[in-house]
Amino acid sequence: MKRKTSYFSGHVQGIGFRYTAQNIAAKHDVRGYVRNLSDGRVELVLEGSDEHINEVLQAIQQKMEGFVRKVQTQESPATGEFVDFSILG
Repeated sequence: MKRKTSYFSGHVQGIGFRYTAQNIAAKHDVRGYVRNLSDGRVELVLEGSDEHINEVLQAIQQKMEGFVRKVQTQESPATGEFVDFSILG
């Protein structure tokens, strides 16, 4: 189990990004959250296998292609703190 925290920048707020991420994550064995940040970015935290996390990230990037300018991703050990995937804030 791994944890990846991704920060999406561009025109990513107010366009259904969080709901799109939630719908995609629901189709995969991942846990975590997505939320808007005050600086205009969207933060996405995923825990699960590399395969499932990467599938979710790729699907989000494809679906939101015209809105995302930059993605920064950090990897760390999973904490196991999440029971599902949710939208925060």
